[in-house]
Amino acid sequence: MAEHVQDSRTDAVDDPATADFPERAPGTRRWLFADQLGPHFLDDPHQPVLLVESRAVFRRRRFHRQKAHLVLSALRHRAAELGDQAVFLQTDTYAQALDQVEGPLSVCAPTTWGGRDFVLGRDDVQVLAARGFVTTQADFVRWAGGRSNGRRGRSLLMEDFYRDARRRHDVLMDGAEPVGGRWNLDADNREPPPADGRSPAPAPWIPVEDEIDEQVRADLDRWEADGDVSFVGDDGPRLFPVTRRETLHRLRDFLDHRLGVFGPHEDAMLAEEPWLAHSLLSAPMNLGLVDPLEVVHRAEAAYRAPGAGLPLNSVEGFVRQVMGWRDYVWHLYWFLGRDYRHGNALSAHQPVPDWLAELDTTDVDAACLSGVLTDLRRRGWVHHIPRLMVLGNYALQRGIDPLAMTDWFHRLFVDGYDWVMVPNVVGMSQHADGGVMATKPYASGGAYIDRMSDYCGGCRYDPKKRLGEDACPFTAGYWGFLDRVRPALAGNQRMARPLAGLDRLKGREEVVDQERRRGTDPF
Repeated sequence: MAEHVQDSRTDAVDDPATADFPERAPGTRRWLFADQLGPHFLDDPHQPVLLVESRAVFRRRRFHRQKAHLVLSALRHRAAELGDQAVFLQTDTYAQALDQVEGPLSVCAPTTWGGRDFVLGRDDVQVLAARGFVTTQADFVRWAGGRSNGRRGRSLLMEDFYRDARRRHDVLMDGAEPVGGRWNLDADNREPPPADGRSPAPAPWIPVEDEIDEQVRADLDRWEADGDVSFVGDDGPRLFPVTRRETLHRLRDFLDHRLGVFGPHEDAMLAEEPWLAHSLLSAPMNLGLVDPLEVVHRAEAAYRAPGAGLPLNSVEGFVRQVMGWRDYVWHLYWFLGRDYRHGNALSAHQPVPDWLAELDTTDVDAACLSGVLTDLRRRGWVHHIPRLMVLGNYALQRGIDPLAMTDWFHRLFVDGYDWVMVPNVVGMSQHADGGVMATKPYASGGAYIDRMSDYCGGCRYDPKKRLGEDACPFTAGYWGFLDRVRPALAGNQRMARPLAGLDRLKGREEVVDQERRRGTDPF
């Protein structure tokens, strides 16, 4: 798990984010981190490999149990696939493993600052250009050149980046124009959930555990019993792929049975249908089990297949997630620099409350928050809207420290990595960067949750009420949030109307006082 290598500062290169790393290293043994497990991380299919399982990774942070299982299972499955082609070392630290390896060793640039610092600090490892993303770091730097107006990232719009990537890779294009005449069909993909409360798609394909999973579970049980490590969340059957074969099976299942209905309800939430029509490919892609460009090409091929009849809004929406947003977040992680994670433009300093840290819903009455946390505890995953508009919205309104929330999301989601969560949480979710990634905070009252989910119908709180015992904590919390962060947002034109509404709010002082007293207590 490259994101968990402890920081080890080095002067090996001036900027490990933009170093001119070579593309290949023939004749070397390739060290594969646990998020670099696909064949595209090798220069040829027969290249010798090093795989390292580090126990110290799991002592340093308290992960979701199913995330730990997924990573270890993926590593061990890859070792079993490679057989004698791989040296598989189970050690306490990465350094201990590297000291046992003889001969030239190479590694594709790790996905985090700490990981790159570590490998660049060793004379016995040749570092290559990063892989596993559609746009290379060199191409991103070229694209970004001249776009920044003095504040890194300010004018680096995701939509511009996405269009450039589609042109360069000729994805969903008719000559020089986008298929269908529009680049972005997001406006067609904002429908509320189906009125009958049922998923629009059949249930996803779920892998079957094997003897490797049994051994992983036994080892995790033993480590925990020994007091060596501890975990959060429920153990459970493995839900996500750990091999390329399983990943391609899930991709085919999605393209054949789920992609067609993915788009319209991709932002919807249903209490009893956590998967809806989502692809569930983020975890195996972030393990490096499949090249995202291959995923994009297969989706386009499915769309263009004679008689397929796949709606463009679903296909374009999926492509935008994979080669647009995912790549954009990865590149901003590096482009915005080491200190980006420490942004706190809204002066949020509350700690993560114990009940949230433990995923304990015992005293959580709000149906949306309780339901999402229960799903997270059971599976280590919820899709992007519960993350942003329930969990992120809660932390934003309650003023929880954004760096602490970044760590929380990182540890508790099976697809969570440092490069994933720093931009998504610090920038997108918590507006802690002051507007580099998003022009206004993603804060909302209960009305949004009511419109986009079925949670509110059976909840003890009323999304229309701001005051009283049955007032929705998200509705009241929205106005309390605006009151708290008003000085920081006073110059934001997109917040002028909400702030004016705050001035006209009937019972404003009572609402603010109510929310101040509530603090970060569970609703």
